[in-house]
Amino acid sequence: MKNENNNQTRILNEQKQHWKKTYCEEPLLFGKKPSYSAIKAAKLFQKEKAAKILELGGGHGRDTIFFGTRRFHVDVLDYCDNSVQTIKKIASQLHISQYITPSCHDVREKLPFPDETFDGCYSHMLFCMALSSNQLELIFQEIRRVLKPKGLVVYTVRHKGDAHYQKGIRRGVDMYETEGFIVHFFDKEKIEFLSKGFNIVGFEEFEEGELPRKLFMVTLRKS
Repeated sequence: MKNENNNQTRILNEQKQHWKKTYCEEPLLFGKKPSYSAIKAAKLFQKEKAAKILELGGGHGRDTIFFGTRRFHVDVLDYCDNSVQTIKKIASQLHISQYITPSCHDVREKLPFPDETFDGCYSHMLFCMALSSNQLELIFQEIRRVLKPKGLVVYTVRHKGDAHYQKGIRRGVDMYETEGFIVHFFDKEKIEFLSKGFNIVGFEEFEEGELPRKLFMVTLRKS
């Protein structure tokens, strides 16, 4: 188990440099428009009157900026410095910096917030990076800790029906590398495993981008 964790740490550290290089070369890799999941999440958060949101893995900020324009107060974390700087720059240009607080943070570490800080948590495809099941379990425990009672989590992951599943180089259980990017593919059993301490209140399959990528969108409520 120790060797597996060390290997996962090395792989993710290498991925950090790969993502940093990618965002430097193409800062708006996924475009400016918010994702389908962010639009759906915003409607859910508005319905729940969730004002303070935590976003994990903000990337270049297309969803972060969308939340900010909807007047959610968003603390967004990403482990790439240049992603954090890009979000700050765009938020400043759009005069919504008061709604967005970007920080550089590795989600393998304890989240830098007190207990029960947030009304909701959002993450688009962060959890399908090169993270082991043990690391994912700890991340979800941390999310539960920083959520207020009955707080919502909306997240997306690529699933095993995706065209890239079992393609490229195998990098661990359910993880495969193609074109330099490692993806951890999910199934319903993994989603249930990670939902300890939550109730699953929403589940949807959708497609995004080229291929297309096939994803699950999961909504949890802190129990």
